[in-house]
Amino acid sequence: MRSRNNVVVTGRRGGPIVMLAHGFGCDQNMWRLVVPALAEDFQVVLFDYVGSGRSDLSAWSEERYSSLEGYAQDVLEICRELDLRDVTFVGHSVSAMIGVLATVAEPERFAGLVMVGPSPRYTDEGAYRGGFSAADIEELLESLDSNYLGWSAAMAPVIMGNPERPELGEELTNSFCATDPDIARVFARTTFLSDSRADLPKVGVPTLVLECSQDVIAPQGVGAFVQESIAGSRLVTLDATGHCPQLSAPEATAEAILSFMRGRR
Repeated sequence: MRSRNNVVVTGRRGGPIVMLAHGFGCDQNMWRLVVPALAEDFQVVLFDYVGSGRSDLSAWSEERYSSLEGYAQDVLEICRELDLRDVTFVGHSVSAMIGVLATVAEPERFAGLVMVGPSPRYTDEGAYRGGFSAADIEELLESLDSNYLGWSAAMAPVIMGNPERPELGEELTNSFCATDPDIARVFARTTFLSDSRADLPKVGVPTLVLECSQDVIAPQGVGAFVQESIAGSRLVTLDATGHCPQLSAPEATAEAILSFMRGRR
């Protein structure tokens, strides 16, 4: 699992464990601005999902990674191989829901869950507002299928937000473009067509929901839905815009994670 998922362990040896999980089109490098603050007191585990970053691309399987459960198995297999326990899992975007599945499957391994920009369902349905119509999602996926590099160049800056800081959008564009298009198409469908709402009430570990004040992918209201669905969870709205606060507001993101972890020690 170490080489398959390009696992990196850093920080204080023997300290409480925090595991950082990236979202669609990204890799562990997206956490680099947050890691130093966490590593002072905690042991930090970073990894790339199969198909992302420096993972072993030969291990990728469309059958396995056509559902979020396949990615959750990645998480659990890393935990088993490294014998990780009392883990605080920090999942960005779709990884928040992957974290839900992992903590529900093996709750004894986890001490907490931090969900950064979570969305259990991107498509509106009835009274639930995910932020997109079914037609929006279908158009997004068709555009991605037909011209992934063009889609990446157009969408990454929108997802990142912060137009006054174009270097952030450029970084996300480059990250998207570095992903194999065939793998990205499968991961995109797995992400944007998922519905994890029924899994939220099953979470039994302390949970922090982090949302940004402006986020086109996980708009305000979605965070409140997640918080209301997980008993005892807490919602914090960061003074940040865009869908990637670990890049746009790393200090605030790190402080929210640290406050949550220290509050449980």
